Amino acid sequence: MSPTDAPQQHQPRVTSVLRARNLAKAFGSNVVLRDIDIDIKRGQVVALIGPSGSGKTTVLRSLNGLEIPDGGTVTFAGSDASAGSGLSIDFGAKVGKNEIAALRDRSAMVFQHYNLFPHMTVLKNIIEGPVQVQKRPKTEAIAEAERLLERVGLADKRDAYPFELSGGQQQRVGIVRALALKPQLLLFDEPTSALDPELVGEVLGVIKELAEEGWTMVIVTHELAFAQHVADEVIFMDGGVVVERGPAAEVLRAPRQERTKLFVKRLQHDV
Repeated sequence: MSPTDAPQQHQPRVTSVLRARNLAKAFGSNVVLRDIDIDIKRGQVVALIGPSGSGKTTVLRSLNGLEIPDGGTVTFAGSDASAGSGLSIDFGAKVGKNEIAALRDRSAMVFQHYNLFPHMTVLKNIIEGPVQVQKRPKTEAIAEAERLLERVGLADKRDAYPFELSGGQQQRVGIVRALALKPQLLLFDEPTSALDPELVGEVLGVIKELAEEGWTMVIVTHELAFAQHVADEVIFMDGGVVVERGPAAEVLRAPRQERTKLFVKRLQHDV
């Protein structure tokens, strides 16, 4: 993939791709998000860290419309890409299917457990979204899929089925599937947590290259060394709230909040 595939990383001024304000979500009496604010600038990589159950994945799913918040707003800036004009959704009001579909058009999710269709080949998994959802020409989608598979070293797996691939290969296909949608924002939900340790590096390497090419990304991860190396900003969550945020080196090397210090120390000790 050439740098021109990324969403215009060389801008004369820094512009926001997404702004979320006061996101709230509860499942019954269990409050999982409380007044979450996030700003994501074009070409920025944001890492969400925190203990299990802190609300990190719910944030990602809310940004992609896979989860419908109980309140708050999500605003995407306009783009010259396929997403077209800007979008703002107020979850405090009634939100229709068309608004959710428009939200999903602007971001693409890479899931923890790959979520590939087991009955489809690698190629069909990749072109399903562009052809069926975005209504792009099939020949164009196939050419793009083949180019992206070559990009991640999986050109020879075009006609393979997911069960024939290693976990690392399946996750790289998941990344290609997301890239093929040409989103404004890439969302990664613990992309290496389901992998054997020896396969983690190949997936992190692809994500690192995407960051260097200027893709805008939000990554939920427990790989603190990776987050420090790749992320521009780290957000530490606990109990459904943002406890601390700031530059990656600052939050991970010299956190200000005691809760952040305890979490980082424990995770680094476990590694």
